[in-house]
Amino acid sequence: MVLFLTLLVAGIALITIGAGVDGMLHLTSAGVLLLIADLLYLAARSVWRSPRRPAR
Repeated sequence: MVLFLTLLVAGIALITIGAGVDGMLHLTSAGVLLLIADLLYLAARSVWRSPRRPAR
């Protein structure tokens, strides 16, 4: 969960800096790609942790 939150904060920071500074479109696109990777990581993690055993 720490990795997810770290990637989320880093992506939002890159988007904010890239949008605020003129000519930093590459930072914005890197932030968007990082957020997409973060969402894919979250989806994969939820699939891996799907309950396959009955609850106790």
